[in-house]
Amino acid sequence: MNIPRFRVLPLLALAAGACAWPVWAADPVTDALQKAYVPYRAALFKTNAGQAGESADALNQAQQAWARVTQLVKSQSTVPYANDALLARTLTGVEEHYAKAAQQVAAGQLPQAHDTLEGVRDLLSELRRQNQVIVYSDHMNAYHAQMEHLLDEGPKWLKADDGLQKLAAQAGVLNYLAGLLASEAPASAQSSAEFKELLGAVTRSVAALNTAVAAGDKTLIEKAIGQVKAPYSKLFVKFG
Repeated sequence: MNIPRFRVLPLLALAAGACAWPVWAADPVTDALQKAYVPYRAALFKTNAGQAGESADALNQAQQAWARVTQLVKSQSTVPYANDALLARTLTGVEEHYAKAAQQVAAGQLPQAHDTLEGVRDLLSELRRQNQVIVYSDHMNAYHAQMEHLLDEGPKWLKADDGLQKLAAQAGVLNYLAGLLASEAPASAQSSAEFKELLGAVTRSVAALNTAVAAGDKTLIEKAIGQVKAPYSKLFVKFG
């Protein structure tokens, strides 16, 4: 799951300032958006896994959930998004992304559908950012962006003269963001045994990366890099 549109530094700033904002927003629109995010995550995961039938089913559920969000927005106050033209554009944009992804899934173009669905995450993230709303998904997205940066650049850094320094910095960032995944989780997640198990796997993968980098063992580092994505993906699809 690659999101090249995310910028690294703004996400770090978001993570650093997370304590200033509530993890869960209390307004009905944000709550509805978060509920609609559940089938979206499933569709994103299924298209990435190359599961055609399951992708179509998950995408259909995501579209139905989004239709309910649209109806809610029409029927009541949209605070904290009141008078925000971006909300209307986001509603339309997500609907268009879903329609395009559905066509791609039907044509068997699952990688393309996955890329299309990634745009939904960006649209919702930008809507919240513009309105100073932060939810747990933002912490998951921040971790994901840094993880993808590591996956893209890590193998190159291993071959560079100053690569270990860059890997050390990246491993430290992931360690910090993994800490936020724990500290900023809502109470419902923190009381879940499944959440603790999945988060523990993410934490262990980051710890293994930091240990390998500290040892300067390129073989271990390469192995550790290859083991960070799977634990995150499992946590994301259930709680992201």
